[in-house]
Amino acid sequence: MEEADLLPHLDGTERGLVVMMCGLPGSGKSTYAQALERRGYTRLSIDEVVWARTGQDASGLAPADYEQLKSAVERELWEELVRLMEAKLPTVIDYSFWSRATRNRYKAAIESHGCRWELIRLKADLATLRRRLAGRNQRLDANSVTVSDELLERYFTDFEEPDGEGESVIVQK
Repeated sequence: MEEADLLPHLDGTERGLVVMMCGLPGSGKSTYAQALERRGYTRLSIDEVVWARTGQDASGLAPADYEQLKSAVERELWEELVRLMEAKLPTVIDYSFWSRATRNRYKAAIESHGCRWELIRLKADLATLRRRLAGRNQRLDANSVTVSDELLERYFTDFEEPDGEGESVIVQK
């Protein structure tokens, strides 16, 4: 697929638009978010901040250390999101949004700042995610967070599918 085909209606000109990428690891969230970044969106990514601070992804950190760092980074990115919304700058959040409660919290905050949200659900079956992650797990960069098959299955089971939440669904192959 050509980059121009990736969410063509999101051209980066709508002030105050916050795009929420939603999906499991390997579904294409970062690929889409990076395409929007090239169109002028500010991209917020926990994975990239963790990588910048530690030089590794979450799999290289002790679980408790990662959770502590992730929580701190989430708070910082939330503050950055508020600044971006106050400035009405187009923003894309490169995050899983696996829980309905988290999606609702972000949507309410976006609306309370007079901004508009768009929820993009990147959907893939377990076999597609496994195939994509097998390749991605061989890379070593901020957007190649290693996900074991066991962890993927847990994420797949625990994911709270958006349904009737104003989402646009893009099925990945």
